[in-house]
Parts: sequence; C-alpha cells; structure tokens
Amino acid sequence: MKKVILKAALVVALAFGMTSCEEVKKEGEKAADKTEQAVKDVKDTANDVANDVKDAANNAVDATKDAANDVKDAANNAANNVKDAANDAVDSAKKAANDAVDGAKDMANDAKEEAKKAANNAKDAANKTVEDAKKAAKDLKEKAKGNH
Repeated sequence: MKKVILKAALVVALAFGMTSCEEVKKEGEKAADKTEQAVKDVKDTANDVANDVKDAANNAVDATKDAANDVKDAANNAANNVKDAANDAVDSAKKAANDAVDGAKDMANDAKEEAKKAANNAKDAANKTVEDAKKAAKDLKEKAKGNH
C-alpha cells in the first residue's frame, strides 16, 4: 500500500508540476508578447519623438532665418535712412552756404552802391563848398576893391 500511496503522490506531484509548468509557459508567452508589444510601442514613440524634434529643429532654423532676414532688412532700412538724412544734411548745408554767399554778394553790392552814393554826395558837397568858397572869395575881392 505504501507503493500505491507513493505512486499516487508521484502522479499528483507530476500532474501538479505539469500544470504549473504549462501555466508558467503560458504566462511567459503572455509576458513575452506584452514585452514585444511594449518594445514596439517604445520604438513607435521614439520615432514620433524623433520626428517631432526634427520638425521643431527645422521650424527653429526657419524662424532663425526669418529673424535674420528681418534684422538684415531693418539694418538696410536704417542705413538707407541714415544715408538719406546725411544727403539731406549735405544738401541743406550747400543751400545755406550758397544763400550765405548770395547774401554776402548782395550786401557787398549794396555797400558798394551806398559807398558810390556817399562818395558822389561828398564830391557834390565838396564841389559846392569849393563853389561857395570861390564865391565868397570873389565877394571879398569885390568888397576889397570897392573899399579902396
């Protein structure tokens, strides 16, 4: 009877062992499938992240190029404005210098005319004084002759 009990125990142990191994095998396969799916999901997510990073980098490059072009355009506009302002200043200075020269010429001509007038007036006054002096001298001569 011992043998029967031992044999029965052995059959139960084998049955239990077989059941456990099959369950472990099934659970292992489930775990392997889940792990394989997780690896695929991680790969897909990594590819998505890589594509997003690539797109973001391309967008950043484009934005940087746009900003550089905007800065370049602003610098060109500023340079043109400075150039225009400098040209305007030069033109204004030339006009002011020409106006000053013209004004000086006009003043010189006016002064020349006034000097001529003054000289003519002085000449006329001197001639009148000479005439008056001659007349006075003639009158004195006449008086001097008449007193003798």
